[in-house]
Amino acid sequence: MPQVVKAGSRPPWVGLAAAVWVQFAAGSAYNFPLYSSALKSVLGYNQQQVTILGVANDIGENVGILPGIACNKFPPWMVLSVGTLACFLGYGVLSLAVSQTVENMPYWVLWLALCIATNSNAWFGTAVLVTNMRNFPLSRGTVAGLLKGYVGLSAAVYTEIFSMVLNKSASKLLLFLTIGLPILCFAMMYFIRPCIPSSVDNSYEHGQFLFTQGASVVLGIFLLTTTILDDTFTLSQAIRYLFIGIMVIFMISPLAIPVKMTLFPATSQNLAGPISSSDQLASDEGETNPTEPLLSPSSSASNLTSLQDGEDSSDVDLLLAIGEGAVKKKRRPKRGEDFNFRQAIIKADFWLLWLVYFVGVGTGVTVLNNLAQIGIAQGVDDTTILLSLFSFTNFLGRLSGGAVSEHFVRSRTIPRTVWMTVTQVIMIGVFLLYASALDGTLYAATALLGICYGVQFAIMIPTASELFGLKHFGVIYNFMLLGNPIGAIFFSAWLAGDVYDEEASKQGGTSCVGAACFRLTFLVLAGMCGLGTLLGIILTLRIRPVYQMLYSGGSFRIPTSTNH
Repeated sequence: MPQVVKAGSRPPWVGLAAAVWVQFAAGSAYNFPLYSSALKSVLGYNQQQVTILGVANDIGENVGILPGIACNKFPPWMVLSVGTLACFLGYGVLSLAVSQTVENMPYWVLWLALCIATNSNAWFGTAVLVTNMRNFPLSRGTVAGLLKGYVGLSAAVYTEIFSMVLNKSASKLLLFLTIGLPILCFAMMYFIRPCIPSSVDNSYEHGQFLFTQGASVVLGIFLLTTTILDDTFTLSQAIRYLFIGIMVIFMISPLAIPVKMTLFPATSQNLAGPISSSDQLASDEGETNPTEPLLSPSSSASNLTSLQDGEDSSDVDLLLAIGEGAVKKKRRPKRGEDFNFRQAIIKADFWLLWLVYFVGVGTGVTVLNNLAQIGIAQGVDDTTILLSLFSFTNFLGRLSGGAVSEHFVRSRTIPRTVWMTVTQVIMIGVFLLYASALDGTLYAATALLGICYGVQFAIMIPTASELFGLKHFGVIYNFMLLGNPIGAIFFSAWLAGDVYDEEASKQGGTSCVGAACFRLTFLVLAGMCGLGTLLGIILTLRIRPVYQMLYSGGSFRIPTSTNH
């Protein structure tokens, strides 16, 4: 007799709370501006070499096809274990080089080590994102925005640790990444596991997400405030450690939800409804399921279900079922149903979404990779606050992008890609503002860019899952992420790096000061966002009928899947 599933909802929320910590580890690539200056000074690299290392940083972070495939074949803990090993090996080599424990390390070794180190982010992020989106399929926009928001916020967390605990030492930071992050992920991987999701939309779950979002906003404000205080005033070491302790409390706040469910199980389950977990399978074969229907499904319907659920059904069984009228012949999936990667990649909507995302994140990551040099070129010597500001607004963009798009897609069936298009219009103005280099505009432009950059992530993820399904989401999502490193190669390495070094040579050195250092780069980036806006409009018009079908009832309707 098959095992019986009992009602309950605690394990999915435990997994989400653990995923928050893994997402902080998955943001380690944002540390590159913190130690890029050490690479330049200690190892004697020029800006072009540092920029190419920045490309390695982006390639490693976003090349996640293997993690995407692994998510469909192995449990989350195995995927996280691979990421943990990559983190230890990659950052370990960088730590040895920057601390000069190993001298004269070849440039190509460092480039490869940085790729491996940041590729751990792809394994971490894919494992927790795919698992939690499958655990909460009715709130995929909110989950995507929340988890990717914590990744964006991780830059501010690392900046806080870098400034207050590690005394702005690049070698200590790399040692922390080498040892601390693997320990953290090993501690969390047990709790991240697939659970049977809820099939009913309920307000109680929305309230829990609202609490988690509010806690993350408070954490972001706290991090930005304390970073500014530490940069403005001379704080004692005791106060610094107090700030770190408060930061940790805010970071564990999502755990309050499963704790509350444990202390008040009756209230939580009555309000939450029948949400089941794979951790709560009853092993007692004599127990009956109270929700079991009175009439058993017919044999034809049972054949249909088994054929739809099992991809490895034999052709003979399929032909027999077709002859009996139990199933229809296979057909290609429609938008909104489950696509495999080969079926998705031949769709025009797939490539339109990829191109819009490529423009949005490729232009944004160019500024992020060169943020320290942009600040110095415009007269800001200490770029710590600048990085924290970008991190906080990037987090706000990811969080609000998921929440706002979720609201409007449910209330008015407005496609999420509208918000990618709107933010790219804003980015045109932001890059023109950067190019002008007017006094007092650097921080405002960085804040606006951080929000717009974050929105691109928060919108792409649920859009891809809604158009092409969750079954093969890991591979599709990670292919979309390739827009980030490819954009970094085109716009950061080939454009920004060359323009900067050419202007620096005109000034007779390796460093450049003045608006001309990046002006041409910013003008090109503004033009690219104009192209991205046009493509975003086309994509939105094409997929509007899909969203009207999926959200016609005010909440997500899971379409009938096809066997493919």
